[in-house]
Amino acid sequence: MLVPKIPVNDQPTGQAIPFGTAVDGHQHVPAACSCQHPAPAPATTTRPTAQLTPGSIALLVGGGTAAVLVVGAVLVSMLLAVAITGASVAVCALVVRSLMNNNR
Repeated sequence: MLVPKIPVNDQPTGQAIPFGTAVDGHQHVPAACSCQHPAPAPATTTRPTAQLTPGSIALLVGGGTAAVLVVGAVLVSMLLAVAITGASVAVCALVVRSLMNNNR
């Protein structure tokens, strides 16, 4: 339970290679196998590209347009709320000012 665990480095080849840290002071060397393995396939460095069809382009354009319209509506409604609040505060200030001037 209190024995430290050695982390395992997962390589892209799929082989798990442990780090070179030894816990008890000596290294364990794996024995070489006598079997014959097939040659590994050459690694490809290119990634597959995304294929854009006319339908997916139309979907992207429609989604982008919808997002712009939703964000614009939210921003306009926030601006309208600030304008209405400012106007109502200004009207309240005028009413309070006229009430205070009438008392004199």
